[in-house]
Amino acid sequence: MPCAGTSTPALLCPVDRSEQRRALGLAAASLPFVGEDIWNCYELSWLTERGVPAVGTLQIRVPSTTPATVESKSLKLYLNAFSQTTFAKGADILALIREDLSGLFGAAAEVALLEPNDAVPYAPAPGQSLDHERVAIETYERDAAILDRACGTRVVEETLHTNLFASLCPVTGWPDWASVLITYRGPQIDRRRLLQYLVSYRRHRAFHETVVEQIFVDIKARCACERLTVYGRFLRRGGIDINPFRSTHPSEAPRIRLARQ
Repeated sequence: MPCAGTSTPALLCPVDRSEQRRALGLAAASLPFVGEDIWNCYELSWLTERGVPAVGTLQIRVPSTTPATVESKSLKLYLNAFSQTTFAKGADILALIREDLSGLFGAAAEVALLEPNDAVPYAPAPGQSLDHERVAIETYERDAAILDRACGTRVVEETLHTNLFASLCPVTGWPDWASVLITYRGPQIDRRRLLQYLVSYRRHRAFHETVVEQIFVDIKARCACERLTVYGRFLRRGGIDINPFRSTHPSEAPRIRLARQ
C-alpha cells in the first residue's frame, strides 16, 4: 500500500570529511582547493496521488567545504524507500530530500529533479588523452613518487584526461571506474609518468572524493602548479554516479557528462 510523503533519514550514513582529510595532511581551515561533488541519482521513483509511478533523476551538488558527505549505498537505500510513497508533486519529494541531506551534510544541499529527457547532454572529454602514451606499468598501489621526476622547466597550460582510471571502494572492495580530467598551469608534466601515477591507484582503497583530493594534493605538491583542477567523472554504480571536482579556482564544475557515463 502507498503511504503519504515521508522519509527515512535514519538510512543515510554520513562520511566525515575531516577524518578522510587528516590522512592526506589537510586541515579544514586551510584547504588548498575549492570545489564541489556532483551526484547523479538515476533510480528515483515515487507515486502520484492517483497511484501512478513517477520517475526522475536527482542531481545533488555538495560544496567541498561541508563537514560531511554521504555513503553511496546508504543514499541508494534512502532513495529506494520512496518507491511506494505518495507525493502530490515532484517539488514535494525534492523539498523533503533537500531537508534530509542538508541535515546530514551540515550545510544547505543544492538538489534538482531532472525529467528523464532532461539529462546533461554527452560531451567528449576536454583536452588531450593520456591513454595512448607508450608506457610500462609496474605499480598498482598509489605511488606519488612517480611524479618526483615528472616535471620539466617549460611552463605550460594544458588539459589532459584518461579513461583508464580505477580505484577500489573502501567499503566493498569493488572497483570504481572513472575518467580523470586534469587542467593545470605550471612546469610541464611528463605525460607518461602522469599516466603511470594515475594507474597506480588501481588497488588503492578510498572514497571517490578522497581519491580526487589525493591526486590534487600529490600533483600540487610535486609539480609546483600555479593553477590546478582535478575532476573525477566516475561511472555509476547502483544507479548513482559521483563526480568530485577540486580546483585552485573556479569552485564550480563545468556542466559536462562523458559518453561512457
